[in-house]
Amino acid sequence: MARAPCSPVAHISSLHSGSAMIIPVRCFTCGKVVGNKWEAYLGLLQAEYTEGDALDALGLKRYCCRRMLLSHVDLIEKLLNYAPLEK
Repeated sequence: MARAPCSPVAHISSLHSGSAMIIPVRCFTCGKVVGNKWEAYLGLLQAEYTEGDALDALGLKRYCCRRMLLSHVDLIEKLLNYAPLEK
């Protein structure tokens, strides 16, 4: 039984539960897992931590890993506005 192909946007839409994100799972440079720290990072920023203090609290010491969270632009909400092509 073959499955119907699914577009990436449709797949993201099906996974969207209000807290979906598109952040790399690992640091591009050293390979450390950083994808699981995004929600905690946002929570610390909401709790009035500075960016540097929040990254220190999460245990991100290397500048390559810190870059992954500091430079991330959360585009998931904008991507979900585009519906996949209906066939």
